[in-house]
Amino acid sequence: MNNDDPFDLDDLTPADHGTRAPAAPMQTTSGAPLANAQSEPDYLNGLNAPQRDAVLATEGPVLVLAGAGTGKTRVLTTRLGHLLATGRAAPWNILAVTFTNKAAKEMQERVMKVIGRPVEGMWIGTFHSICVRILRRHAELVGLSSNFTILDTDDQIRLLKQLIKAENIDEKRWPPRQLAGIIDRWKNKAQAPDQIPQGEGYAFANGMGGELYQQYQDRLKILNACDFGDLMMHVIKLFQHNPDILKQYHAQFRYIMVDEYQDTNTAQYMWLRLLAQGNKNICCVGDDDQSIYGWRGAEVGNILRFNKDYEGATIIRLEQNYRSTGHILAAASALISANEDRLGKTLWTDSGDGTPVTVKGVWDAPEEARDICTEIENLQSKSHSLEEIAVLVRAGFQMRELEERLIQIGLPYRVIGGPRFYERAEIRDAMSYLKVIAQPDNDLAFERIINVPKRGLGDTTVQKIHTLARAHGISMTRAARQITGLTTDDKTYKLTPRARTTLTRLMDDFDRWRGLSHSYSHTELAEMVLDESGYTEMWQADKSVDAPGRLENLKELVSGMSEFENLAGFLDHVSLVMENDSNTSDEKVTLMTMHGAKGLEFDTVFLPGWEEGVFPSQRSLDETGLKGLEEERRLAYVGLTRAKKNAHIYFAGSRQVFGQWQTSMPSRFIEELPEDHITVQSAQGLYGNTRNSGSSWGRDTSYESDSTWSGDKDWTAPEQNPSKYGPGWKRRESYDNYRPVRDRGIGSSITSSPLTPSLGRKKKKTTAAVSEFAVGERVFHDKFGYGVVEDVEGNKLLVAFEKAGTKRVMDQFITKG
Repeated sequence: MNNDDPFDLDDLTPADHGTRAPAAPMQTTSGAPLANAQSEPDYLNGLNAPQRDAVLATEGPVLVLAGAGTGKTRVLTTRLGHLLATGRAAPWNILAVTFTNKAAKEMQERVMKVIGRPVEGMWIGTFHSICVRILRRHAELVGLSSNFTILDTDDQIRLLKQLIKAENIDEKRWPPRQLAGIIDRWKNKAQAPDQIPQGEGYAFANGMGGELYQQYQDRLKILNACDFGDLMMHVIKLFQHNPDILKQYHAQFRYIMVDEYQDTNTAQYMWLRLLAQGNKNICCVGDDDQSIYGWRGAEVGNILRFNKDYEGATIIRLEQNYRSTGHILAAASALISANEDRLGKTLWTDSGDGTPVTVKGVWDAPEEARDICTEIENLQSKSHSLEEIAVLVRAGFQMRELEERLIQIGLPYRVIGGPRFYERAEIRDAMSYLKVIAQPDNDLAFERIINVPKRGLGDTTVQKIHTLARAHGISMTRAARQITGLTTDDKTYKLTPRARTTLTRLMDDFDRWRGLSHSYSHTELAEMVLDESGYTEMWQADKSVDAPGRLENLKELVSGMSEFENLAGFLDHVSLVMENDSNTSDEKVTLMTMHGAKGLEFDTVFLPGWEEGVFPSQRSLDETGLKGLEEERRLAYVGLTRAKKNAHIYFAGSRQVFGQWQTSMPSRFIEELPEDHITVQSAQGLYGNTRNSGSSWGRDTSYESDSTWSGDKDWTAPEQNPSKYGPGWKRRESYDNYRPVRDRGIGSSITSSPLTPSLGRKKKKTTAAVSEFAVGERVFHDKFGYGVVEDVEGNKLLVAFEKAGTKRVMDQFITKG
């Protein structure tokens, strides 16, 4: 693409890097004169100056940079009402686009209150709903009939499954859900099958991705159907190939308004650009500092390049915050100022400084959960409503410890945006495998995972096992073992050769795992079962946006098992937890991810897990580098600005991963918080902290991989006292690789000492036997085939298998290759 292309997203020059002043040639004053104060309509009363400017700037392109809690919704609805009340437009001359149906409905209701009468005929809705209206009118121009069908996700996956099967592609290795996600990403970028980059076509089924995409589109056309991605794609194609149709909509839509502009993807951006070519009266409302959905296609560059896309654009900054205290806003503003790609604004409030943001260091995740719940109980005892308290996490796996503690002490809670930890599909699947091992007659568990992952044991096989079990009065697992040994022509029980072989192998696996449960710890067994069953591999192969989170949840499940003496004790614990979780209180603490919390607000917000690798997410850094880091920082900004009165940030000195304790270091985002607006508290002895030591807290700002921490040469590690403090003490075998960092002079009312460990991390020592295998040695596994040893830890090997991928296995199942 050349630089004259209006859709060239790569040629992006942000107008302003973190300053309050806008970059030329953008106008920063209102595009319309303010009305005389004595003749102003009532709906302008109570608006601050920038809000009024945004309402009255009706002509030309306008970008309203609306910071968190600055009254964006009121500005949007008042502006719509102003256009109607002043006769600048009839309802059908206005196009208002939102991201959710709920937001569209709320906007319409508020506009009605502004002008005092019902609003009929206005085009207000989501991108998809508006595109459906346009497409129904002109369907024949894109090869559809007006009664076309819109496929839901299940229909889409079923169709892709047919295409994959027709090409003889291994569905287990290349699941249709993965292909659906890839196609959706292409459509978010407005890429038709003949437009996808050659390299991306190889992202599925060894180069078949692009061809299957084309087959899928061809099949949709035959079915007179489209998916949600097509709704945007078809209308873009309609406008590009039929300029006369586009001109009709230019004439109709005199004013265009867009909410949450920072969350638009490339296809939505192109669609808006085409529609705005007419009158150019487009008003986009958004906040580049809250662009946190890049993982699902959102392009922060769309809002950053607004002044380049629309010459002479007016930019209005809404910076007065009506939600949070001064300390919270100052901390959030300082944090986000570290981002380079931003237009720049500084939030402020006239409602007082409030309480400084608390940054608290604890030994480990269990202590973190205990401390948060204790704080919540204290708030409740002071008559604070639980409805005004939220715990916001970076990733779903962090919720397990919190949920268990809340249930243990009887605090009612709700999880927003997903099921509770032990109710999640991947956790139920993993638990079912473990239940069949510990409870061989558990039919419900066995039936749940007999074909998960898919292994060719479908409904027909399951029905035959059911029939045999009922006929003989035995459990399904016993019937499954018996049916594999039957030699009969009776179709009631006869299995296909493939089903017989597969079922025999599965039952052998369960017998073997059950035998190993006596010689291996339950955490090692769980890891082995998830690996050898193919369950972990199933999610590793899944390229959907949910898959990484599911893998993290599985790791957290295994980590949590180490807190119990054996598998039976763990299973009993989970059953009791689920049984006791029946609190029907109206008031509940809210647990959710920071992504899900956008747009919400609470009096008190707890933000656990601010550690490197957790937040910012290591996966984001690995996959998208600096771009990912800036989005993670925007997410931290969003989380912090959900708090109205109190914000509490936590980091832990260690966390469990697959049952192994790993040391952590505080998130770099903590370093970026301003000294004057935070209070630091940390557990005695954590990273050398001693209670009432009078020392200072600080950290070198360098995070390069070869960095070292500078520190006071006189520093010494505190004496350990395992009986006095939490479980973290027992897991700290040595302080040899910890040093304090340079004095930065941040005072703390409780403690204020070095919080950051050395970058040189050491794995916890193990007493496991030393394996006879060495790194680099070629080996063979009966199930996974040949591979090469990549890592050795005791008697556990990390092996890169030629066909099965990288897996962790016990050396007793390996022979030299």
